[in-house]
Amino acid sequence: MGSFMKTTIEMSDPLFKSAKELAQRSQTTLRALIEEGLRRVISDSQVKARSAFKLKKMSVGGKGALMTEPSRWQELEEKHVIDRVRQRKTKSAA
Repeated sequence: MGSFMKTTIEMSDPLFKSAKELAQRSQTTLRALIEEGLRRVISDSQVKARSAFKLKKMSVGGKGALMTEPSRWQELEEKHVIDRVRQRKTKSAA
């Protein structure tokens, strides 16, 4: 097998009791249960690190945003809402 290191851990009494009961029900040792839990946590953290979302660059060129001034964002939002209302009216009339 492999080499082992002894260590001492502290945990709350209720957690220890629950873990000990689970180990008995599972017909395993508390040590094996703790090792399995640590392996799962380590594996999960590695999967999350590998699968971090990265946005692909989808640039199509051009001269940038049409309206970059924050003072005009409200105007852009209002135009967008009006356009959507008109689209809905056109669809419902058809």
